[in-house]
Amino acid sequence: MSDCIFCKIAEGKLPSIKLYEDESAIAILDINPIAHGHTLLISKKHYPTLLDAPADEVSRLSQA
Repeated sequence: MSDCIFCKIAEGKLPSIKLYEDESAIAILDINPIAHGHTLLISKKHYPTLLDAPADEVSRLSQA
């Protein structure tokens, strides 16, 4: 999705501090952390909400 900041990060079009990456997900440091080390785990596929993601994708993200 062209206006999604997370898609742009996953595609490497915006800078981020990557902590982890595999074929389906990326973990990055939050730019406005609540606590030291606040990390975001995002899918490389765009979903409007977590509830829109297929169950197998959510399962993969929870195991990353």
